[in-house]
Amino acid sequence: MAEARGTEIGPELVLELADAEATRAWGRRLAAVLRAGDLVVLSGPLGAGKTTLAQGIGAGLGVRGQVASPTFIIARVHPSLTDGPALVHVDAYRLGSLEELDALDLDASLDESVTLVEWGEGLAEVLSEDRLEVVLERPHGAGAGEAPLDGAGVRHVTVRAVGPRWAGVRLPA
Repeated sequence: MAEARGTEIGPELVLELADAEATRAWGRRLAAVLRAGDLVVLSGPLGAGKTTLAQGIGAGLGVRGQVASPTFIIARVHPSLTDGPALVHVDAYRLGSLEELDALDLDASLDESVTLVEWGEGLAEVLSEDRLEVVLERPHGAGAGEAPLDGAGVRHVTVRAVGPRWAGVRLPA
């Protein structure tokens, strides 16, 4: 596994997405700038739209299979149906250490796939000095503890491009 190194952090992109369909649509646009070797680290609370965004990225990459939360499987590979890279979709929620992440052997496929790690903040950054860090948040209703799990509701998205791979890359707004 790669060890964490100092990296450049580019400017942040802040978006407001109206609902689940807008989140999927932005994921499809984001997929257009992704290439083999890219790491996308998704974070945010339950129901914020991490898997919804992953579905849009999968659709944009043209991968096989339904992109669903891999919570109990931990990692799922979606091969490309086109000439593009596969999508390796990881859910790090149940991982408790770097050793457990390392046991998934993600670095073996990192160079030829787009690797997307949900709940990866504070854990997956060691996989690559070049990555997109995407934080999704949804406002809570009055008195509600978590955002609703349905598709309704605005998502606030903050994207940080980290490392030289992203220098000069225009992310979709």
